[in-house]
Amino acid sequence: MNPHRFLPLTFVALTGLAAPLAAAPLRIAVVAPQSGNFVTLGDEVRLGAKISADRLGIELALIDESCEVGSGPQVAARIREAGATAAIGFLCSESLDGALAPLKEAAIPAITLSVRWKGVMEDAIKNGWPLFRLAPTTEDEAQKLTEIILRDWTSDAIALIEDGTIHGRELADAIRNGLETHGLKPVFTDTFRPGQEQQISLVRRLRKAGVTKVFVGGDRTDISIITRDAAVEKIELGFLGGEALNAADQPVPLAEGVRAVLLPYVVGGPPQNGTSAELPREGYVQPAEAAVSILADAAALSSAMGSPLADTLVDTAFDTPIGPITFSTGHELADNPYRLMEWRKGGFIEAPPSTQ
Repeated sequence: MNPHRFLPLTFVALTGLAAPLAAAPLRIAVVAPQSGNFVTLGDEVRLGAKISADRLGIELALIDESCEVGSGPQVAARIREAGATAAIGFLCSESLDGALAPLKEAAIPAITLSVRWKGVMEDAIKNGWPLFRLAPTTEDEAQKLTEIILRDWTSDAIALIEDGTIHGRELADAIRNGLETHGLKPVFTDTFRPGQEQQISLVRRLRKAGVTKVFVGGDRTDISIITRDAAVEKIELGFLGGEALNAADQPVPLAEGVRAVLLPYVVGGPPQNGTSAELPREGYVQPAEAAVSILADAAALSSAMGSPLADTLVDTAFDTPIGPITFSTGHELADNPYRLMEWRKGGFIEAPPSTQ
């Protein structure tokens, strides 16, 4: 049984705990880029926030996020000037640097949808800053991949290959360490050269080593070429990748059956809660929608219990458009959000239950 408190908004409304919100609409600051290279991501955040705000009768204060070094204090000042009770967004760590201390003074909790840097949360907890992370940590991806391999590939000859980038190498190393802790050692490890037009020699070496299953720490283009060349050489291999597979399908299409550990609400999906089928559901749309929903529930609970808003965010299970969400005492997601997904007919879907 989950010991966390559970407070869906429908329950709040039925019990009358949301009455104070009706008298004074909750105002949430949405901190996201309004121009520049990241404006598309900002648009996704604003769209998701608006979906929940319109449904729940919440006011939004739109705050520009420049992602420039030293911009944090100005972001915090604008949030306070807007009279916001809480804030979401914060796609850049630069926006948090210098913003969290004044937000703590004003008792304004902030939910970042993107920043994964481990140090920022360590500093927040140490200083009592009201920062919460609705995004995976840097370790979650490797932990989920290791879990999947230990669950599904223990009887297979496993290869771990990576593209030599920092992320690819660190991901493969973390998986190898996790596997060896459980007594499972890959039969083949290698660093391949990314961005090549063909990888015939690589797949032939995989065959020579007797490999049957391959983890690829690389991007979508490289794994598409590797899987294509394996098919050309008639080498039957099962492939698994990480979050980098959530990218454009070009120039070589991804092979049917390739699996990846992904955030299902980031790769898209069907509309929920009666929203329009025309609205895009990928990227930061659903996380932003969920963040606003969480703050609405937390504000109602805070009002009913007479406790600080930040306190109600901890150890409470919230029913959201992306599923149940609980923040741990460390202000991180209590549950690993990654899921095993499979490429079928031009899109990623949840892997069949029989393989879970």
